[in-house]
Amino acid sequence: MNHGKGSALAGFGIALIWGLTFLSIKVAIQEFEPMTLALMRFIMATALVPVIALLTRTSLKVARQDMPILAASGFVGISLYFFFENNGILRLSASESSLIVGTIPVLTLLMEIFLYREKPKTKVILGILLSFLGVALIVLRSESARSSSFDGYLYMAGAAISWVAYSFLTKPVSSKYPLLSITFWQIFFGTLGCLPFALLENKSIVHVSGAAWLNVVFLGVLGSAIGYWLYVIMLDNLGASRSSVFINLIPVVSVIASFFVLGERLALLQILGGAAALAGVYLATGRS
Repeated sequence: MNHGKGSALAGFGIALIWGLTFLSIKVAIQEFEPMTLALMRFIMATALVPVIALLTRTSLKVARQDMPILAASGFVGISLYFFFENNGILRLSASESSLIVGTIPVLTLLMEIFLYREKPKTKVILGILLSFLGVALIVLRSESARSSSFDGYLYMAGAAISWVAYSFLTKPVSSKYPLLSITFWQIFFGTLGCLPFALLENKSIVHVSGAAWLNVVFLGVLGSAIGYWLYVIMLDNLGASRSSVFINLIPVVSVIASFFVLGERLALLQILGGAAALAGVYLATGRS
């Protein structure tokens, strides 16, 4: 019972932390360039994950032949993903961004159907269609339907596709090592991948405010290091299908928190679209 409660608490913790990261990025991105923000965040995470591994007595060793796949998945899942996500959040509201990213489980399911030639169940097809209808309503009813807003949706689509690719790149090594070990090496290589992007931005961080730096600390410590640790705990104890219930709460947390903290307002049609998108994800990925 306590074991199950602990896993559920980890799940709610992840939903809360990762839901709030969209707000934190929205605040920090006003003073940091997108990839400089990603670099600062993951430098902190790279330093902290080994401490977590030490506390939990988890080995971070991996075989040399698996380094290329860890490097590739780290670059795609961290460097590319946050290139797209940070640029997307810069152009959109935190609420819209989180709702678009919230459809990643459906995109992953679509890729699995395509790759493995599986015939999906009726409820899965309905869930996929409902999810994409919801996204269409969010995009079409954007309160700022200008070219910059459209660019933001393209960036968030790039983030979603990057995460799906990252998931499939991770599969070959996911059962070979502890998840915390895989996470460390992906963060390590992803941080290296952020470096050239950040250097190209060439913007000084000397005059960044204390509030922006506090958000970077939140993103690095809680959003990355602690968040991934809780994710490992939840995934190990609950499995992928039950864990997805908590992951689906992330956009809900973002929308509610954005309303109260940032004063963001979604149009009624966008709220309905968000509800439809999340319902579609739950229908498509939930257990029979």
